[in-house]
Amino acid sequence: MAYHRSDQQIERSLIMAKDRLITPGYCFILAANFLLYFGFWLLIPVLPFYLSEFFQAGNSTIGIVLSCYTVAALCIRPFSGYLLDTFARKPLYLFAYFIFMLMFAGYLIAGSLTLFIIFRIIHGVSFGMITVGGNTVVIDIMPSSRRGEGLGYYGLTNNIAMSIGPMFGLFLHDGGVSFATIFCYALGSCMLGFLSAGLVKTPYKPPVKREPISLDRFILLKGMPAGLSLLLLSIPYGMTTNYVAMYAREIGIHTQTGFFFTFMAIGMAISRIFSGKLVDRGKITQVIAAGLYLVVVSFFLLSACVYLIQWNDAVCTILFFGIALLMGIGFGIMFPAFNTLFVNLAPNNQRGTATSTYLTSWDVGIGIGMLTGGYIAEVCSFDKAYLFGACLTVVSAVYFKLKVTPHYHKNKLR
Repeated sequence: MAYHRSDQQIERSLIMAKDRLITPGYCFILAANFLLYFGFWLLIPVLPFYLSEFFQAGNSTIGIVLSCYTVAALCIRPFSGYLLDTFARKPLYLFAYFIFMLMFAGYLIAGSLTLFIIFRIIHGVSFGMITVGGNTVVIDIMPSSRRGEGLGYYGLTNNIAMSIGPMFGLFLHDGGVSFATIFCYALGSCMLGFLSAGLVKTPYKPPVKREPISLDRFILLKGMPAGLSLLLLSIPYGMTTNYVAMYAREIGIHTQTGFFFTFMAIGMAISRIFSGKLVDRGKITQVIAAGLYLVVVSFFLLSACVYLIQWNDAVCTILFFGIALLMGIGFGIMFPAFNTLFVNLAPNNQRGTATSTYLTSWDVGIGIGMLTGGYIAEVCSFDKAYLFGACLTVVSAVYFKLKVTPHYHKNKLR
């Protein structure tokens, strides 16, 4: 009997070891992802002011320059998924991380707008590769039974960076710190992240048979319906992350707008913890639908702030940050669910392609959001840009319910 219990204990221990999520490699890649995104988010709200103050660029020009980054990331992502599925993933991940880190130094020497755009494009290419690489590597080193939870924590590092990066960047800018110093902070963060990424140990990946080049080696065709829904969501998200500080200034909110990103990140952090576990229980489409409803409401409220501040500026300021929290909860619920949805539609040897399709869809919308947000603000105002974005979230929610949900349940592999 004692022998039998011992066997059961050993078997239980082996199962627990197999399903263990928190390992040294997982912790190192969490740290690498946090430091990468801290450098990224540090500059996001500062760059529009930098382009306006240093190069005297208008809103439309700012939108074009900022979108170069996203367009570049978009162009490389389908190919990066193919490369990650074909070759060793960690060396490609580290190479992209190094180039990404180097471009912060490039900004320091960019004396003209043309040179800045060139560095911005290279930065976007490296970002496109590193985000696909990071998402794919973290999937490789975590147990499949805890993928939703693991991706939730992985994304949480982005949210934590988002909660302090923009606020820190705007704090430095508002405090009179030079743009060169701000770029150095971002560079230092990514240098530490690169060192952490180098410590990640990945499992052996056997050579794969080189299949003929075809469209589905670069884009997960079964993920296209979900990709369209995600694209429509990311358009207003791109407007928000890049222009919300300028929108607040335009309508007369004078409180430290960096806290908008902090509240948004807090919402994401809270919701990711719970949504990842729900995703692991198979409630993927239900989780996304719940997040969609919250995001729809938050964007309509954001566009209405221009009218609410005329009624009561104190109430509008409180609502402004409440919207950030609500928006964060909505997107935080959806991110790990959407990522898992794409992975579940692909065979194991196309994880990189699935991840790149997921992130490519997101990047297309972010790029469109930067361009359209800047253009609409130029010809009308930022509140009209956010109203347009709110309408797109409604279209996304309807399309997800009528098309994406039945398509996913029909084609999912796991």
